[in-house]
Amino acid sequence: MNKKNDGAMNPYLAGGLSGLVIIFSALLTGNYFGASTSFVRSAGMLENFVSPGRAAQIDYFIHYIPKFDWQLMFVVGIFLGSLAAALATGSFKWQAVPDMWAGRFGASPVKRGIAAFFAGIVAMFGARLANGCPSGHGLSGAVQLAISGFIALTCFFVGGIVVARLLYSGGHK
Repeated sequence: MNKKNDGAMNPYLAGGLSGLVIIFSALLTGNYFGASTSFVRSAGMLENFVSPGRAAQIDYFIHYIPKFDWQLMFVVGIFLGSLAAALATGSFKWQAVPDMWAGRFGASPVKRGIAAFFAGIVAMFGARLANGCPSGHGLSGAVQLAISGFIALTCFFVGGIVVARLLYSGGHK
């Protein structure tokens, strides 16, 4: 939870600025937001590093050629931008287990790491099954005024609210 003023940007301003960035990205480059494909391509690059030429033999990589492209730069930019914002506002905090998680499930970094790892697998499986991530379907679809984009955003928010309620309601451990 945010304290009275922890240096966080107004969420409405942040959302509006994100909307402008995606609109200008689409207008100037023809690229829409999306991140899950960069993880697939990164896995392919790692595969090529460990076993050169192996990824080329995998049918999946016919469509997702392992390469360093704009989407990977987008993901790196998200990390660097959020780090820069946290450092600039003084809200950066190195923490293996978030306070909210520790209050509900305990302060074990191993337990948190295992949960995060398996949650990441489920999220990436869902993103690939849906042929894209929430930003790709929801945000990019909404910018194009696609009904499917608005449906996707609604489902992502409802799903997030339900999961947060299931995980964090019911008191502290």
